[in-house]
Amino acid sequence: SGCPLHNLVPETNDLIYRGNWKQAYERLEKTHCFPEFTGRVCPALCEAACTCALNGDPVAIKDNEKMIIEHAFQNGWVTAQPPKVRTGKTVAVIGSGPAGLAAALLLNRRGHQVTVFERSDRIGGLLCYGIPNMKLEKDIVERRVRLMKEEGVLFKTGVNVAELQKQFDRVILACGASNPRDIEVPGRDSKNIYFAVDFLSSVTKSLLDQDLKEGTFIPAKGKHVLVIGGGDTGNDCVGTAIRLGAKSVTQLEMMPKPSKERTKSNPWPQWPRTEKTDYGQEEAIAVFGKDPRMYQTTVKEFQKDKNGNVKKAVLVSLEPQKDKKTGRMQMVPVPGSEKVVDANLVLIAAGFTGSQKYVTDAFGVSVDARTNVATKEETYETNVPGVFAAGDVRRGQSLVVWAIQEGKQAAK
Repeated sequence: SGCPLHNLVPETNDLIYRGNWKQAYERLEKTHCFPEFTGRVCPALCEAACTCALNGDPVAIKDNEKMIIEHAFQNGWVTAQPPKVRTGKTVAVIGSGPAGLAAALLLNRRGHQVTVFERSDRIGGLLCYGIPNMKLEKDIVERRVRLMKEEGVLFKTGVNVAELQKQFDRVILACGASNPRDIEVPGRDSKNIYFAVDFLSSVTKSLLDQDLKEGTFIPAKGKHVLVIGGGDTGNDCVGTAIRLGAKSVTQLEMMPKPSKERTKSNPWPQWPRTEKTDYGQEEAIAVFGKDPRMYQTTVKEFQKDKNGNVKKAVLVSLEPQKDKKTGRMQMVPVPGSEKVVDANLVLIAAGFTGSQKYVTDAFGVSVDARTNVATKEETYETNVPGVFAAGDVRRGQSLVVWAIQEGKQAAK
């Protein structure tokens, strides 16, 4: 239940304890391509599974991992490893997120000529535009990309998918789960309602290109911001909105508030379904004096002003109820629980629903019921010979650490 990369954590921890930093790096590098990414943004599945977490606090594995790789960079141990022999085989990787980068790194080191295609203007996928700078500085991503270029990986930005099967011996689709889940309620057509990824991308791009010059990003200054979604992306929206000068921030979470401690049905070493206060919520508490989250709540309707801008949101409380047909628990509205809140900027962080149709159509690959690209069991190969899939486009919205493992396995 720990790290999907199968890092040998006790070994690296022991090497740090003994002061053998170079050996710790060499041990970590055997299983992990990009510890500088996960050491900053991973929710640390390893710590949830740490034996010390059974009766207390786990070892700070994530921080150890980050320090190992940064120590290695500072001491010049992380160097380009171009292949000594080229195979003459070519591979196209569509998407430059963690899955695409991991696959490209490994395939290039095997001697194949790899070209990574990215539709955006910068390499990194969600590492670049989906994760705010305060969580992952973009020079960390650029540092790794420079090394990969030295090793011989080719990168092409601003390029959308095309007919590539005839130009390359193999193709890997690693373009993520890019369809944001929408909120279908009256007033959804109001202005100033955005998907979270569009908001975060606009801020990061403006920061990198124009140092947050006014008018170059979706503004939050002086606005009542409503964030719909209680996950990591929603938390990033909360933190970003506060740093941009929001007047207030409210975050909606459909599910009940988790318990502070593990329940009997959620024992170690399972992932702890306990209350977590992330940096965005901590900053909201510090700035506004209260936690921004409203549990068991969703939007019933948006209200707009005379110019069509969203001005208020009608919220409704939810309660768990068992569906009579399926037997599953569902969150259903509580009659008469409506309340109205100010909302000048709404950010929808309700997750993603799968691959984008134009991508799957372009390559003729099959998709499953969730619109994720379907692959043969254990092979990562699609129904189209020579076309593979890895990461969120194959497994659905997930974690950076899983994307890296998927990229590695697809390359294999």
